[in-house]
Amino acid sequence: METVQELIPLAKELMAQKPRRSLVRLYVLGGVLALFGAVLGLMETLCSPFTAAEREREREAAVAELQAARERKALRARALLEKSKQLEAVQGCRATTNRLHAS
Repeated sequence: METVQELIPLAKELMAQKPRRSLVRLYVLGGVLALFGAVLGLMETLCSPFTAAEREREREAAVAELQAARERKALRARALLEKSKQLEAVQGCRATTNRLHAS
């Protein structure tokens, strides 16, 4: 069935054949489910621009958070490197000082 206009002749034909009550219920249930699916599809189409913009904002926020985390990690690495250099310098002075006194 490609158009809604075909539904009326189909309904007339079904009623002319005197279908059983269970078949009528099944046809009605199928029609209601099809209508429900069409309404959901329409709602999804109408709301999709809003959800796409929201996803883009979430993506930008995630990227910014990752960049901030990388920057924090780089700062920690620099601080540790500077601290280790200072520690090596202090230990190097002590080692030469101890050698001079020991000899």
